[in-house]
Amino acid sequence: MMNPTATSRSDDFDRLGSETWDVLVIGGGIVGSGVARDAAMRGLRVALVDRHDFAFGTSSRSSRLLHGGLRYLAQGHVGLVHEASVEKCVLHRIAPHLAHPLPFLFPTYRRTPWARWKLSIGVRIYDWLCGRRNLGPSSTLSVAEIVEKLPGLRRENLTGGVRYFDGLTNDARLVIDTLRSAVAHGALVRSYTTFVAADPASPGWTCRVRDETGDREARVAAATVVNAAGCWAADVPHSRVRLRLTKGIHLVLDQARFAVPEAVVMAEGKRILFALPWAERVIVGSTDTDYDGSLEDVPTDESDVAYVLDVVNRAFPPARLEPTDVLAHWAGVRPLIAPKKVRRGSPSDTSRNHQIRMPHSGWIDVAGGKLTTYRRMAQQTVDLVGRHLKRALPACRTAREPLVDPAEAAFSGVVPPPVAREAVEHYCRREWALRLDDVMLRRAGWHYYRKDADDVARQTAAWMAEILGWDEAKREAELKHLRHVTR
Repeated sequence: MMNPTATSRSDDFDRLGSETWDVLVIGGGIVGSGVARDAAMRGLRVALVDRHDFAFGTSSRSSRLLHGGLRYLAQGHVGLVHEASVEKCVLHRIAPHLAHPLPFLFPTYRRTPWARWKLSIGVRIYDWLCGRRNLGPSSTLSVAEIVEKLPGLRRENLTGGVRYFDGLTNDARLVIDTLRSAVAHGALVRSYTTFVAADPASPGWTCRVRDETGDREARVAAATVVNAAGCWAADVPHSRVRLRLTKGIHLVLDQARFAVPEAVVMAEGKRILFALPWAERVIVGSTDTDYDGSLEDVPTDESDVAYVLDVVNRAFPPARLEPTDVLAHWAGVRPLIAPKKVRRGSPSDTSRNHQIRMPHSGWIDVAGGKLTTYRRMAQQTVDLVGRHLKRALPACRTAREPLVDPAEAAFSGVVPPPVAREAVEHYCRREWALRLDDVMLRRAGWHYYRKDADDVARQTAAWMAEILGWDEAKREAELKHLRHVTR
């Protein structure tokens, strides 16, 4: 008997080619997912395809922060900070299970760009830009107060610090829950389905897509096409996107080895890195360097690891962290809008603004932006779709309607072993997980969190074999693939 997931995938692929869509979305990251949800909620017929798993790229490899960006305020990007600050509060309202208030401690030192008096003013402006309803109140800390919170902090030239609030999320889970909401409102979404080509039609576009799991192709009729392919957006046929790709890495440490009671900002000149508490773990990152390598396999280089650990060890001299202390790591690529000037400056200075354009009739490129502003980007994109279709669409509701029913958020965190089998079945049957890394990296995050991740992977592969009908060769191939992508 064919498993339910395979049956559904076959039926969905048939639907792709047999129906006419108002919107075909390319890319199942956070932006594409947001577009699909918004469009479906406004009554449009929406299909979404992604050549990989959902959230495969940048949307599962971020810092997991919902933030306005305090350093962007220092760069003068007030509009961007205001937009992102409002959006992080919106996400806290519609998805409280994925937007946890997180206090940040920012130590300040003499003879650095981050003076205590400047930051004291800055964090109060930061609160004000949230509409005076930030996720918590900011404050200024004395030397004694910040040392009490962070006893291992470097004391030389320490002047105190500030405390402010942003939000911690599960980036991949935010994508999955957004897609689940899109489907609940009528969207069709399909992973491991490649957008191959498109030709202008009257009206709209005739597109060709390929099922990567079934070796089939289909022609898809769509009135509009939204290119939301993230770091792949510039390579999509008909795209006019110009990107500057930068790489960021994150390391996972054990709180027993390096403990932080709250998030900590570690400044290196104008660059800042974060240490983020994650239950028994700590996430440290991120780097920000230009990248021109493979988008399918973004490496965490030894030099990247050394740089991050060096920053932490200078900020916290007693830590003495070494590469052997790293439990897990991930690397992602930021799809930033390429600046027009030939001299581009440092990656950290490149704007995080987004761009939405229609270079061809009915073809919309959406690129840039931040995880935090995805909902706003989607709203603006669907507004443009409505104008192009000459339809008076209903008002956007994504800022008001909860992302998922609270009862449906059961598997949004790290699931304990007693219910892990149940969780894996849920991921496979209800959340489109088809490969082992879909579960270990993006649905459950066990690879990043569990010390016994190898054993968990073997057990998960065995459960998936039962659920999806894998034979022994397929199970071993999935374990080998997981080792390859997490090496």
